Amino acid sequence: MGRFLEELEISRATAKRDIEYLRDFLGAPLVYDRAANGYRYVPDSPEFELPGLWFNDTELYALLASEQLLEAVQPGLLGPYIGPLKGRIRKLLEAGGHSADVVSARIRLQPFASRRVDQVIFGRASEAVLNCEIATITYHGREREARTERSVHAYRLLHYRDNWYLIGWCEQAQALRTFSLDRIERIALSETPAAPPDERALDCYLGASFGIFTGEARAWAVLRFTAERARWVADETWHPDQIGQWAGEIYELQVPYSDPRELLMDVLKYGPDVEVVAPEELRRLVADRVAEAAAQYGGGSQRPE
Repeated sequence: MGRFLEELEISRATAKRDIEYLRDFLGAPLVYDRAANGYRYVPDSPEFELPGLWFNDTELYALLASEQLLEAVQPGLLGPYIGPLKGRIRKLLEAGGHSADVVSARIRLQPFASRRVDQVIFGRASEAVLNCEIATITYHGREREARTERSVHAYRLLHYRDNWYLIGWCEQAQALRTFSLDRIERIALSETPAAPPDERALDCYLGASFGIFTGEARAWAVLRFTAERARWVADETWHPDQIGQWAGEIYELQVPYSDPRELLMDVLKYGPDVEVVAPEELRRLVADRVAEAAAQYGGGSQRPE
């Protein structure tokens, strides 16, 4: 034991604590030999190997996303807890055998089209959600370019496509609504408890249809992708309830939606590699937008058949 302590340059108490950790938590086949006054391997025990820490793609993404999100959050709601939490995440990343700086530098999460959110707004919205309070907000919506005052029973914060949204029951609309945090100009907390949410209705609102335009699905989009584009789309998840099937080399994807705006943008980015088969309303919307785009480049203004 003495040589063991000298080689590792540790105390007897530290050695005992580490051996107990190996035995009790990692399952090492070690027993105390009273006659020899030391520890030894259990005879005929199976081969033991110290476990390595490996991350699957989901775990690695979660850790990196957590670290990078925390890096972007200014002191506010989380205050002094940010530093220690970041430190713990970095230690987990380093447990794989590489420094957190190396992991972060070599494995990147690249945000796209993210919008800047005022940290005061973010902090108060988070506090309202976590405390389940009513928040009074001044909201400047993009669609109507109008400012409105809303009293919102704050239920959820949603991070979607690199942007933050507040989900809650709007007293003015008398319905669940989604508010983009970057369009909230002012938020005040009333400290009044929000009405208890209908969890089933809330889950349906958040997950029943495609994209950020939440709510109960009112139609199913049927999209057919060319053989070239199908190689990618067939492996993608657009919605948990989607239906995908092959027709020869053509891939057909069906997704439920409540509002066509975001779906329209996603369809248009594939250009001629996708055709909207149904419903007719969505097909006409895509055709009109394609015709308008063609007109910008001297392609005429007639809608394609």
